[in-house]
Amino acid sequence: MTFRRRPERRFDPVRLGALEQQVMDVLWDHGPLTIRQVITRLDTDPAYTTIATVLANLERKHLVTPERRDRSVHYAPRHTREMHAAQIMEQALSSTDDRAASILHFIDAIDPSDVQLLRDYLNRRGDPA
Repeated sequence: MTFRRRPERRFDPVRLGALEQQVMDVLWDHGPLTIRQVITRLDTDPAYTTIATVLANLERKHLVTPERRDRSVHYAPRHTREMHAAQIMEQALSSTDDRAASILHFIDAIDPSDVQLLRDYLNRRGDPA
């Protein structure tokens, strides 16, 4: 008997630390910003070098793209907040041996209005709900 393995999928590291999450929230809310502009929109007052390091880490994780404008660099999110959340969910599903059970547990745990949203979407796609 031969077992087939599902092809391995590579996921970018999408889990964010607390400060990374705050910086991404600022970028998602305000669009491309310089390091100083990010700092002014944070609740705390971190050092310039701290945010520069965070943005370098986010770039390494393929979550932001630096864009040179004149003599400054603006950082823009590569994906929307919603796409990021979807990547996290897909990563969670890929880490389990039983995707079906995980999906069913997830559906049992979400709000009925979200279940209806899924049902409506699947019906529009033509997939059985």
